[in-house]
Amino acid sequence: MQYIHFKLIERAKEHLSTNQLSVSKNAFELEFEHSQSFNKLFKSKTNQTPQEFRTSFK
Repeated sequence: MQYIHFKLIERAKEHLSTNQLSVSKNAFELEFEHSQSFNKLFKSKTNQTPQEFRTSFK
């Protein structure tokens, strides 16, 4: 399960850094049913919210 989460977070980072879709739409594209689940997993693995991660690229 850890490996799956690792790969999923890597894909999420790529999505967040290369497109302008909302965090919710990115979560949907990554096959999350709820954006809150995506936010919670992302923060637990990176210590940043998806929005904080995206802002760090600007």
